[in-house]
Amino acid sequence: MTQMRRLSAFIFSLVVVFALSAQAQVGDPGTLIKEKLVSQIKLTKAAAAHDDIVTAGDVVVLHKDGLMMCSSASSYAFSNTYSNGVLAANYNNRAKDAAKNFFKGKLPFGGGGGVTDAANNGCTSRKFVSGEKFWVTDVALLKDGILVSTFSDPYNDVRYFGEIKFPFPKGSVPPVDDFVKTVSEVITVQPPDDKDKGNQNDQASGQSAAPAQGQAQAQAPAPTPTSAPMAAIAPPPPPADAPPPTIAVGQTKDQVVAGFGQPVRTAKLAGTKEIYFYKDMKVTFTNGKVSDVQ
Repeated sequence: MTQMRRLSAFIFSLVVVFALSAQAQVGDPGTLIKEKLVSQIKLTKAAAAHDDIVTAGDVVVLHKDGLMMCSSASSYAFSNTYSNGVLAANYNNRAKDAAKNFFKGKLPFGGGGGVTDAANNGCTSRKFVSGEKFWVTDVALLKDGILVSTFSDPYNDVRYFGEIKFPFPKGSVPPVDDFVKTVSEVITVQPPDDKDKGNQNDQASGQSAAPAQGQAQAQAPAPTPTSAPMAAIAPPPPPADAPPPTIAVGQTKDQVVAGFGQPVRTAKLAGTKEIYFYKDMKVTFTNGKVSDVQ
C-alpha cells in the first residue's frame, strides 16, 4: 500500500508539472491580447501634464462616432466603453472630476442637475467622430477587459485625452485575433497613402514611353526624293532625368518644404523640437533645422 501511495503521489506530481508547463507555454490570454495590440500600434508618450507630446507614435483613425475626451486640464480622462458594436461614453471618471472640483470649491453644492451636469462643468470635453485621428498613449490589461488611452492634437490650443474600455465577455477571455479584430472596429493605425506614388509611377512611365515613341518615329526611314537622296535625321537624345530631392542634417524648414512639399501633418514636441510627417518619412527639427530623418 505504501508503494502504491508513493507511485500515485509521483504520478500526480508529474501531471501538475505538465499542466503548469503547458499553461506557461500558452500564456495568459489577456496578456497575449495586450502584447498583440502594442505590437500593432506604436504608443505615443505624452508629457506628464498632458499638454504636449514627448515621443510621437502611430496615428490612429477612429471608425465610430461618439468618442468623448476631456481637456488636458482635467484630472481624469473621459471614459468610453465599446460593447456590441456601440461606442458610448460613461461618467465614471467625470463623477470623480466633479467630486474633486467640488471639494476644491470649483463646483457649487446643490442647484439641481445630475452627474452629467456636474461632469460637464468639471471637464471641458470634445466629441470625436468617425474619420478623426489621434494618438494612443497606453494599452492596459484589466481584470475584465482592455483599456486603451487616447490623446489628441491641439484644438484651439487645447489637447484632449480619453480612454476606451473593451470588456471581455463574462466568464471568459476571447481568442487573441478575435479580440484584436473587435478593437479594429473602433481604431486602426493610419495606413500610408500610396495613391500619389502610383500617380508618380504612371507619370514616369508615360514620360519614358514618350521619348521611346518619338525615337521610334524618328528612326523610321525618310522618303527618298527623286532629285537627290537625303541623309537620315538622327533621333533626338532622351531628356535628362531631374535629380531627386535630398535632405540632410542642418537644412532649414524652407529647404525641406522646397524639396519635398508641405508635410501631411506636424507635431510640436517639448522644447524647440518639431516633427514633419511625410507619407514615407519623418523629419525632426531642432531650433528650426533638421536634426534627424527617419
